[in-house]
Amino acid sequence: MMLDEWALIKPADQLELTEAELKEEITRVLTANNPHAPQNIVRWSFKERTYKPILVIDQLAVHFVMEGSLVHQDSDEGRRQMAKEGVLEETLTVDTGVGFDEEEPETSVKINKHFAELNSDIYSSASKTDKKELKITNQFNFSERASQTLNNPLRDKSCHTEPPPRSNFSATATQWEIYDAYVEELQKQEKNKEKQKAIQTKENDDKSKKIMLMETQSNDVTKVGKAAKILERMVNQNLFDDIIQDFKYFEDESDEFRGQKGTLLPLWKFHYDKSRGLSVTALCWNKKYQDLFAVGMGSYDFNKQGHGMLVFYTLKNPSFPEYIYLTTSGVLCLDIHDQHSYLVAVGFYDGCVAVYNLKQKGAEPVYKSTAKTGKHTDPVWQVHWQNDDMDNNHNFYSVSSDGRVVSWTLVKNELVFTDIIRLTLNGVISEGPEGAQQPYIACGTAFDFHKQIDYLFLVGTEEGKIHKCSKTYSSQFLETYDAHSMAVDTVKWNHYHPKVFISCSSDWTVKIWDHTINTPVFTFDLNVAVGDVSWAPYSSTVFAAVTTDGTVHVFDLSINKYEALCQQSVVAKKTKLTHLEFNPIHPIIIVGDDRGYIISLKLSPNLRKEPKVRAVQSFQTRISADLQNYILFREDKVMPDIHYSGPTKHGRKQMAH
Repeated sequence: MMLDEWALIKPADQLELTEAELKEEITRVLTANNPHAPQNIVRWSFKERTYKPILVIDQLAVHFVMEGSLVHQDSDEGRRQMAKEGVLEETLTVDTGVGFDEEEPETSVKINKHFAELNSDIYSSASKTDKKELKITNQFNFSERASQTLNNPLRDKSCHTEPPPRSNFSATATQWEIYDAYVEELQKQEKNKEKQKAIQTKENDDKSKKIMLMETQSNDVTKVGKAAKILERMVNQNLFDDIIQDFKYFEDESDEFRGQKGTLLPLWKFHYDKSRGLSVTALCWNKKYQDLFAVGMGSYDFNKQGHGMLVFYTLKNPSFPEYIYLTTSGVLCLDIHDQHSYLVAVGFYDGCVAVYNLKQKGAEPVYKSTAKTGKHTDPVWQVHWQNDDMDNNHNFYSVSSDGRVVSWTLVKNELVFTDIIRLTLNGVISEGPEGAQQPYIACGTAFDFHKQIDYLFLVGTEEGKIHKCSKTYSSQFLETYDAHSMAVDTVKWNHYHPKVFISCSSDWTVKIWDHTINTPVFTFDLNVAVGDVSWAPYSSTVFAAVTTDGTVHVFDLSINKYEALCQQSVVAKKTKLTHLEFNPIHPIIIVGDDRGYIISLKLSPNLRKEPKVRAVQSFQTRISADLQNYILFREDKVMPDIHYSGPTKHGRKQMAH
């Protein structure tokens, strides 16, 4: 009967298996891995400076947690609690069992013996059986108590103030009464001005006395100032005599064994101690004094903006600048006037443009734009002098990240601005009524004017496009080139070819364009960000570029259209080159880096070969000049013998009489 009661009942929907299937062993491996634990956690490694995946993942899954106050009876803490509770029970039984008539010393002796036994057998198992079970108190029993306090009654307080006195006034406003009121106000202002003038005159008298003392001292210095400068240059020429000899006479004869390749010879290194922390942001040679060049100092880092500096160096004195101008904002660009070499236009990071006059004493510019006179709202990336206007006023152009190309005219003591064009992403300027949809503004980064066509100029943008624009037609771009994938750092027209211009960008490329074609003619990938590029003044096919790895690249398209003739590192590692500039006369270039240093380099003979066409033209002009002299001699009935000598080192043939 018992077996029948405990027999298993087969469910109706049970799966029926054969003997072979029943005997088949199915192995299942149970793991402690949490299926919901993430497997793609990555953390930043400061040591390797990259994100690395975490291989050890916590697989523990907590389903229930409850903090209790129970202690296991076999633990040390449990034994101590049980011993204490047992002692209290024994003491209670002893106190209740002994009468008051008995003597006290016997009871105390018994209790002391009992304590000694408990202390000796506190960890023995025999003592557990003799003791009674302890009743554990219920930890959940609690009693709720509440109390009520009296609320203080609210009291209203109020006070009354006396109303201010009032008076009624009435008058008729006539024209003469208004006029008299204005006259009285003007008289008061004039009296205040006279008082201020009287105070200023006293201060000026005190200052004039001090200035007279300073002038007497400064006059003594200025008397020997010119002589001291000449003496300083003489000392520097003695110190750098080997460099001066290399600059004037050295020619690298090893170019004959290099084939088409060339080298750069380091000459002077320019640095001003107070320009530490500033980068070279602009370079420009003086067209009249070929040994003088200007350097703009600032910073391209948005978080490190501060003061700037405008410095002028000469090759005759590389140890110290000729002129130093401190600026409140970083200098980003500059340009020296071609005819008036003492005028220098400067663009700043805060959007201002200024004009410095080297003839005038003082550290402040003679012209500077302000918010009232139409200054840019973003950094000014390039400025360029233009020809004088119809009224013979000097003017220059500027381009900024706010999308404006502005013409600045020097009129008396102020700068007068005129917006030439506003850059947009789609290339169309919307001049519709209010409420019309305005296009996005493009950020201008570089521009250059055509060498022969006065109204034509190019503008490079931060979006990588180059726009061909006109001064006379400002409502639309003449042409748009999809030049680079990053911001255009430099764009320059060729000095000789009217259709060719060059551009560079941080996308590692230098591109040469024909402005009548939308695609580049040449593209050079330098495998690193390009800081600046410039055409050589002596050849239409030679150009140079600097990169952020400290390398100078020199190309000559008439010799090699695919590779640079020279790739030379001129600075230490982790130093970035920012700008370069060719000297208009001498075969040298200057390059600036992000640490405020300027290095001058001399081109080897392979890097400054004049084109054959140009040599032929010079040969023809020399023949025509000699023929003209021959005609003059013939008129005087003097018939000189003309013969040709062999080719010189410049590739030209000379005529001798």
